[in-house]
Amino acid sequence: MAELKMPEINSVVIAGNLTKDPVFRQTNSGGTPVVNFSIACNRRFRDSNHQWQEDVCYVGVVAWNKLAESCRDSLKRSAAVLVDGELQSRTWKAQDGSSRTVVEIKARRIQFLNKRKKHEDGDEVSGFVEDDSHSENGTGLNSREDGAAGHVYEYKYLSSE
Repeated sequence: MAELKMPEINSVVIAGNLTKDPVFRQTNSGGTPVVNFSIACNRRFRDSNHQWQEDVCYVGVVAWNKLAESCRDSLKRSAAVLVDGELQSRTWKAQDGSSRTVVEIKARRIQFLNKRKKHEDGDEVSGFVEDDSHSENGTGLNSREDGAAGHVYEYKYLSSE
């Protein structure tokens, strides 16, 4: 009988608001741009008494290269984002010598959900930034108009490498 193998799927999509301004830095080896931030994601549910309750989940996000630079330039505390990425864990030694581990989202794409600025024709523009290291075309900047809603969205396909 053939051995069954669990599929290798690691995918996360989450929307929330930044809890603080993003922290931008560059790695010591090579100066690779990296940004870290955390988002708060609200969840509404009914408790056993059928009363609405709200729970908040805080999730760390890391973005690299041009995606990191775009986050540095465009995001601030309380900004709304949609993050598409994968879970990753990392371990480091704390100052007291103990070992610390964190699980966070390594972003592939981030959509800026807040309206940012006015376009020449008066429409507001939102931003969508993608790590295209996994995309097929890896193009530069494209725009499309959503005829149903009449909004103009700017899609930025940026590589994280």
